[in-house]
Amino acid sequence: MSDYKSKVIRKYLKIYGCVQGVGFRYRAEHAANIIGTTGWVRNDPDGAVSMEIQGTEEQIDQVIMMIEKGTYIEIQKMSAKTIPLVEDEYGFRTRRY
Repeated sequence: MSDYKSKVIRKYLKIYGCVQGVGFRYRAEHAANIIGTTGWVRNDPDGAVSMEIQGTEEQIDQVIMMIEKGTYIEIQKMSAKTIPLVEDEYGFRTRRY
């Protein structure tokens, strides 16, 4: 377990494209909980989606791939930056603005 904890990172993602009104947040929450990552996702007023996700690089990549398989979802651009970990966070949820 300690090897796993040493590989855990947290990323802030800003995702653009056809990402609102197409089930993106539902798919993100579902995929993140299946894969075992923590964090949150929300729609932004500018039409993009913001997400903070915590897990290993591989887990985060798996969640993004699962989201992309969603019908009508089309990620056109995504920015990512590594941010500090959130200790004692459990689960992944959808947030409001």
